[in-house]
Amino acid sequence: MPRIIREILISQMRLARPIFKRMELDSVRKYQDFIGTLQAKILGSKVRYLEEHFDGFKAEWAIPQKIENDNVVLYLHGGSYTAGSLTYAKGFGGVLANKLSCRVLCVGYRLAPEFPFPSGLNDAVSAYKRILEKHPAKNISFIGESAGGGMCFALCLKLKEEAVPLPACVVALSPWTDLTFTSKSYQGNSEHDPSMSEDSLRYSAKLYFGNENPKNPLISPIYGDLEGLPPCFLIAGNSEILEDDTRIMAEQLMKYGVKVKTIIAEGMWHVYVLFKIAEAKQALEEIKIFISENCLEEK
Repeated sequence: MPRIIREILISQMRLARPIFKRMELDSVRKYQDFIGTLQAKILGSKVRYLEEHFDGFKAEWAIPQKIENDNVVLYLHGGSYTAGSLTYAKGFGGVLANKLSCRVLCVGYRLAPEFPFPSGLNDAVSAYKRILEKHPAKNISFIGESAGGGMCFALCLKLKEEAVPLPACVVALSPWTDLTFTSKSYQGNSEHDPSMSEDSLRYSAKLYFGNENPKNPLISPIYGDLEGLPPCFLIAGNSEILEDDTRIMAEQLMKYGVKVKTIIAEGMWHVYVLFKIAEAKQALEEIKIFISENCLEEK
């Protein structure tokens, strides 16, 4: 049965991909908001949300019914830096809060093209510093998917520049870590990826970094000095065009002496962890274990 469900999902994504490619940015944003709203409704009373006020962007805490530890998560959503509002972020942010039994700060960072690089990254910095006002870095983990996964690494590099304490660990789901589009998996997986297209990513990337050099490590962290980063857990599927963004980022992290755990799941697609499938359930369990090994302290 799980295999049948997986094949149905892949078929549906393949059918929808041409439609998404033709969507205007506003429609893509509305679709992602719909997904976030649906996830939050499914959680129901298991998670409540509390506003955390910032100037210029929105954020809310996802708070589970039962808090079992002192850990907190900074969650950065995906959307190619051009889509995904707080409404979208609260969906999977709530899933994480419920699964990890801890508070999760969902950040609706500013988006391109209205607010290109480094606006969103600066918002992430502000959000993390707010968490640090009440929680030690040893109890904080970063979790992000797609663009948000790449931003987690860029955020670590920015914090290093500012000599701000780094979090206890980072979890990146199908992270977009190289916006130069040189990875071989763009071609190798182009026929296998059911949801992503290089053309769409190139369009969003240009809106995001504009005239900046895409090799800037704060844009493409794969080119950064990764020494001193906390333990990292990277998860991707071997059918996605961003597969190499995970593989090569993991290699770079290990090159700089960072403790790294990596899962490249057979037959899985971009951010498969967000879907209601057995493989996602297992990945969430792995994430919980990883965080417990690196930063959770029981009350």
